[in-house]
Amino acid sequence: MEKEIKCPLYKKCGGCQIHNLDYEKQLEFKMRKVVKLLGKFHHVNKIIGMDNPYHYRNKVQAAFGRDKHNRIISGVYQSSTHKIVPVDSCLIEDIKADEIIVTIRKLIKSFKLKPFDDNNMTGFLRHVLVKRGFSSGEIMVVLVTGTQEFKSKRSFINALLSRHPEITTIVQNINNRHTSLVLGDKSIVLYGNGTIKEQLCGYTFTISPKAFYQINPIQTEVLYNKAMEFAEISKDDIVIDAYCGTGTIGIIASKYAGRVIGVELNPDAVRDARKNAKINNVENIDFICDDAGKYMVRLAEESLKADVVIMDPPRAGSDINFLKSVVKLSPKKVVYVSCNPETLKRDLTYLSKNKYKVRKIQPVDMFPHTEHVECVVLMSRVEK
Repeated sequence: MEKEIKCPLYKKCGGCQIHNLDYEKQLEFKMRKVVKLLGKFHHVNKIIGMDNPYHYRNKVQAAFGRDKHNRIISGVYQSSTHKIVPVDSCLIEDIKADEIIVTIRKLIKSFKLKPFDDNNMTGFLRHVLVKRGFSSGEIMVVLVTGTQEFKSKRSFINALLSRHPEITTIVQNINNRHTSLVLGDKSIVLYGNGTIKEQLCGYTFTISPKAFYQINPIQTEVLYNKAMEFAEISKDDIVIDAYCGTGTIGIIASKYAGRVIGVELNPDAVRDARKNAKINNVENIDFICDDAGKYMVRLAEESLKADVVIMDPPRAGSDINFLKSVVKLSPKKVVYVSCNPETLKRDLTYLSKNKYKVRKIQPVDMFPHTEHVECVVLMSRVEK
């Protein structure tokens, strides 16, 4: 592991809650947290950390505004506030993405473009979002603007590209609503094709401005490979990838399975998932736009089966209706990929009382310097 580096913005920003601890101490802190919450279900394997826990974020977004001296600033919102903490470089963000954001801040001043004012709903640039493929090297820049009108648009884009020719696509996203959401509904491609590609576990995935994609690609491979190891999928197995998003886990599982069914409620994500399957020539996977719980209940009522259910819910965890649908469908194995051990404990408690027993628990440090910790849990059906 590289020498510990301390961030000068640690106390102002609040994004890295445990940055004051050396990295080994951070891992011990997270390990204790997981054991305390989940140790009653099964032995917890030692947490898997990073060799170099810095600059791991492949997605960087910056808010734009003015300071008390009326100077244009860009950075992150201070934890639990709407105050922008100016940031030029961040120890967990991609270095190139930070450089591009600083360039844009300088360019909007020279082009006399104004940062957006949330209070008065006036101005132009609200946020900049940069996504970089660590494997592919492709870079997407999303300019989130309060208005569609973009003065000197072509000159601005040319100036940005001349300073950063490594950028592969630029998108303008219009968000003129009074909202805490970064992206609006309308996007206009200004350069390139509006997406980038990235490689993960031997597969290629398309990333669009709104598509969810894991933020730490190095640890994502660790996490997903561990999920596949736990699942022990065979060529005859039918696998359901619940909350499948753009299909990453399901597509990775497809090389081991007889058939994979990805279920996702977001139609944009389902469209991206189908594209990703096509790009990778994966033919034994289908994506269904539906509520995963309702879909699995219908399968059970039609006396159809699934051998493995892989679930990767949001931080809020799963809901009771989905958990009931898992019990009703009764797969042999459930692999739960969780980003929140508190809600994971709640959901494991329910499943443990209804046919399932925890067999393995593996924490993975996806977000060094923060309190967050991911876990992969294997459960198997208890035969009466």
